[in-house]
Amino acid sequence: MLTILGPASRYCDGISRRGFLKAGAFSFGAASLTLADIYRAEANSPAPTTHKAVINIFLGGGPPHQDMWDLKMEAPSEIRGEFQPIQTNVTGLQICEVFPRMARHMDKCVVIRSITGCADRHDAIQCLTGWPHDSLRPMGGRPSVGAVLAKVQGPADPSVPPFVGLAAPTQHRPWSDAGQTGFLGPAYAPFKPDGEGMANMRLNGTVDQLNDRRRLMQSFDTLRRDIDATGSIEGLDAAQQRALGVLTSNRLLEALDLTREPQHVRDRYGDGKPYQFQYDGAPTVNDHLLVARRLVEAGVRCVTLSYGRWDSHGQNFQLVRDHGGKLDQCLSALVEDLDMRGMLNDVTIVVWGEFGRTPRINNGVGRDHWAPVSSCLMIGGGMRTGVVIGATDRMGGYATQRPVYQGEVLATVYRNLGLNPDTVNIIDPTGRPQHLADRPALREVV
Repeated sequence: MLTILGPASRYCDGISRRGFLKAGAFSFGAASLTLADIYRAEANSPAPTTHKAVINIFLGGGPPHQDMWDLKMEAPSEIRGEFQPIQTNVTGLQICEVFPRMARHMDKCVVIRSITGCADRHDAIQCLTGWPHDSLRPMGGRPSVGAVLAKVQGPADPSVPPFVGLAAPTQHRPWSDAGQTGFLGPAYAPFKPDGEGMANMRLNGTVDQLNDRRRLMQSFDTLRRDIDATGSIEGLDAAQQRALGVLTSNRLLEALDLTREPQHVRDRYGDGKPYQFQYDGAPTVNDHLLVARRLVEAGVRCVTLSYGRWDSHGQNFQLVRDHGGKLDQCLSALVEDLDMRGMLNDVTIVVWGEFGRTPRINNGVGRDHWAPVSSCLMIGGGMRTGVVIGATDRMGGYATQRPVYQGEVLATVYRNLGLNPDTVNIIDPTGRPQHLADRPALREVV
C-alpha cells in the first residue's frame, strides 16, 4: 500500500492532522503518477474490513422452511407444495427452485434445518438476542448482539456507530425491531438512519462552534461522578463522544449514500420493487443489503434489517416466488461482493425468521404459524461451510436430527466476532456477570 500525505488540516479536537490517501498496489514503472492514476488504483483495490461484523437479516412473519431450504418431495401433495428442488454447488444439497443464484454459493453457507425452541410470537427477540422473551425481563431483558458489541467491543471507527438498524418502522412494530439494549441501557442503542438519529446528524453551526460547546459542557463539572452508582453519567459521556465523532465525519453518511456505488453494482442487488405482500410488515428493500455491506466496510460491527413480510396464511407460493426471488438476487450479490473484497471470512450473515410454517397447506393455499421447527441460513464468518445441520421428519413438522436452538446460532455469531461465549460475560445492573448465550457455539462449524 502507498500512503500519500496531503496538506495539513484542522479538526474540532484542535489537533493538526494530515489527510492521507491509500492506494492499492500498482506498477511504479512510470516516471510520474497522476492523481487520476491514484484514484483508479484506489477504485480497483477496495480496502478489506479490519474488524469482524455480523449482518442479521430478519425475515419477519415466519418464512416457510419447507418451501426454501428444506423441501419435502416425498410428502403428500397437501404437504409438499408446488416447488421443485434444484441442485446446488454442494454435492447432495438441494434447495428451492426460487434460489438459483444462491444455489451457486451454498459452499459458503451453513444450512440449519432443525431450529427449535421458537416462541409463537411475531417479533425478532429470539433472533436478535438468542434468549427466551422473558429472560431477565424485570431488569430490562437481554441485550441484542448489536448492543453487546457496542458495550464490549465499542466502535471500530470512532466516527461510525458500532450498531446500525436499517429497518424502517412497520405497522406491526416488532417486525422492525433493530435490537433492544436490554439491561445495558440506552447508551448502546442502534443508530437508525430512518429515525431521529438521521435528523440529529445535521450539524447546526460550524465544527469550531461544536468544539467550543463541548469544552463548555466539560467545564460544568457540578456533578460528583465518583458517586454516580447508576453509571448514567458515564453512559451519557460515551454517547456524546460517539455523536461528536459522527457529526465531524462524513464516513457514515457516505456509507449510507448509494449514489456513490457504481450503477452496475446497484443493478446486481436490484431494488426489490414492486413491493408485494407487504401489508403491515417490511418491504423487500434489496438496497438494504447493499447498504449493509457499505456500513460494514465503514466500520459498523452489527447491521440488522427486516426483509419482507413472510406471514403467508394465504397465497404462500405466490409470496415465496416474489420474496424468495428478490432475496435470491440481493443475498447472492452480497455474498459475491464480500467474497470479492476479501471480507467474507470476517462477516457473518444470518438469514432467519421467528418460526416456521405448518406442514399442511390450508384452504387459502397458505401455511400457518409453526413454532416446533424452522430453518436458518448462515454464511461466511470464517466457519466451516457447505454443510447441513439437522433434519426434519417426512412432513417437515419436527426435528428428527440435531435440534438447534437460537442460542447456539448466536453463540456461533459471537465466536465468529471474536467473543468466546464460554468465557466473556457482561455485568447486569445488580453487578452479576451474565453469559452472552445460554448454549455453546455450533460444534459442526467452529
